[in-house]
Amino acid sequence: MASELLRTTNVAGDLPSAQQKRKEVRVWMDGSFDMVHFGHANVIRLAQQLGDKLVVGLQSDERARLVGAIKWVHQVVENAPYGTRLETLDEYNCDFCVHGDDISTTADGRDPYAAFRPVNRFRILSRSESQHREEKDHKPSNGCRSPWTGRFPFLTTSRIITQFAEGRDPRPGDRIVYVDGAYDLFNVGHVDFLEKAAAEGDFLIVGLHNDSVVRRYKGDKYPIITLLERVLSVLACKYVADVVIDAPYEVTAELLDRLKVDVEAKKRGKFKFIDSGNPLTTEMIVERIVRRRHEFEARNMKKEEKEVKILELYHSDLNV
Repeated sequence: MASELLRTTNVAGDLPSAQQKRKEVRVWMDGSFDMVHFGHANVIRLAQQLGDKLVVGLQSDERARLVGAIKWVHQVVENAPYGTRLETLDEYNCDFCVHGDDISTTADGRDPYAAFRPVNRFRILSRSESQHREEKDHKPSNGCRSPWTGRFPFLTTSRIITQFAEGRDPRPGDRIVYVDGAYDLFNVGHVDFLEKAAAEGDFLIVGLHNDSVVRRYKGDKYPIITLLERVLSVLACKYVADVVIDAPYEVTAELLDRLKVDVEAKKRGKFKFIDSGNPLTTEMIVERIVRRRHEFEARNMKKEEKEVKILELYHSDLNV
């Protein structure tokens, strides 16, 4: 049974002054979360705002560690079947299910959330806007291509950065830790490292190098994603308290003094080597993507064909 929170209400004497019990609202979100990125994190952030706790169901346990490190996720359910059932919501005490507006179909071309709509336990989140809307307001656009698969509009704005940031200063006495790097294609290797770095203190700051600096030490093919996109990916990680955007490649004494860093620099006697225990790198992920490119393209073509059929049925129903 979901736990209950207490809320005090006292408005002009119309409501009881005693504390009243309010049921905790639990939100369910599922998906494949392939190549977890800042867009996924934004949808997760918006989904969590619809309730008190967010439960995320994953079809693959390989991504559980990465999704679980996103600051707005409260619980991860591994090996959840694609196409959540109403019984799943009841099992995890969730009030309704949320999904981004890029809903894919099941293997046989069905809408995996059809059962949730008649009982009002389904919400759609727009990935291209920083707001949510209910499913009844969602009207896919006409066109020969599916508006879901292969589409991901997203603008990195100062407002989004503010929404991702934790927004607090170090407390008096906090031990401040500083690390820097590219953090390109944010992955579970980064998560493992940041968790251990955060354990060295109380306030972890991550310095992010700009695109030209990353190209200088990684090569012209990098970074894969831009500096501002990398900022969002890192800020979404629950182990990170703050970031330095366009951090200098050389960690200077001036930088450490301004940030009041306790752990980082060799020459100040504050450097500490941290072994994440995870050998995964951005380069390894890129190699994996290149190897599976044709498989990925073929899979998406099949998905788009099924989704276009659903769109045709959708528009035919509207014209009835």
